[in-house]
Amino acid sequence: MPARPRRTGVGVLIGAILGILAIASLFIGVSDVSPLALLTGGPDSSAAFLLVTSRIPRTVAVLLAGASLGIAGLIMQMLVRNRFVEPGTTGVTEFATLGMLISTVFWPGMAVVGKMAVAAVFGLLGTWVFLRVVRAVPVRQLVLVPLVGIMLGGIVGSVTVFFAYRLDLLQSLGQWSQGSFASVMQGRYEFVWIAGAMVVVAWFAADRFSVIGMGEDFATNLGLDYRRVVAVGMVIVALITASVLVTSGVIPFLGLVVPNVVSLIIGDNARRSIPWIAGLGAVFVIACDIIARLVRFPYEIPLSVIVGIIGAALFLWLLLRRRGRAH
Repeated sequence: MPARPRRTGVGVLIGAILGILAIASLFIGVSDVSPLALLTGGPDSSAAFLLVTSRIPRTVAVLLAGASLGIAGLIMQMLVRNRFVEPGTTGVTEFATLGMLISTVFWPGMAVVGKMAVAAVFGLLGTWVFLRVVRAVPVRQLVLVPLVGIMLGGIVGSVTVFFAYRLDLLQSLGQWSQGSFASVMQGRYEFVWIAGAMVVVAWFAADRFSVIGMGEDFATNLGLDYRRVVAVGMVIVALITASVLVTSGVIPFLGLVVPNVVSLIIGDNARRSIPWIAGLGAVFVIACDIIARLVRFPYEIPLSVIVGIIGAALFLWLLLRRRGRAH
């Protein structure tokens, strides 16, 4: 019985931290958008204009990206039945980036929604290829599955870099590869709401994802259409990856670390975990985004650098912890 109040307390703490960081994010930046400037300048001031067109969209985009990428990682882990996979360690992100490059080369005037659709299709293809590779090459050790995904992503990433170099598009590729919300503003972040909608879809299908996480035979014996649920999960992962990619670029390790941390706190029930993962993912990304803005103020470090450093450290801790428990 003491575990439930403790979990509730942790959930309240995550919500409180999220609210504090979200409010702080609105007032951090080079331009003066402080509460005093808003009160003295009125609704027509430059501070109010920047708050509406830049700071609020950026904060909302950060929160939605953090929440949705955590859910994408959870779904990938259930599809593969492995705790150490996420879109960035299965080649899905690299396939989506390749889709962005192809849309830029063949349809340079395409609208952002079209590029996101192409990236989503390639992300869906990447998820399917990874699942096929894992089924064809059965690996029994927990760590080998993400290594297979990393090798697959490395191959696709190398092909993408090669063609970007030959076509003089390395600068554009670098912008997609380095996650950052610095250019997010009103009119350029709305597609990340699609990722937020996918979080809602994942919550409604959470029980089905929990069942397929037990294996195909177990799900089939319970009367569940395994292939249909896997297809829904693949679509959710692809749309989240594509919408975040076109909005901010690649954000590594988030979908791997956050679901594992939540699993340590409340267990593996997907329906119960999804709100926690969404909240903790949002807290993690917005905290890293604030650090990225403050470390070399008034300059800004790419968010992917901060997330990569902290996420890699947490990944190593989770890896060593699992190995220690295995022995």
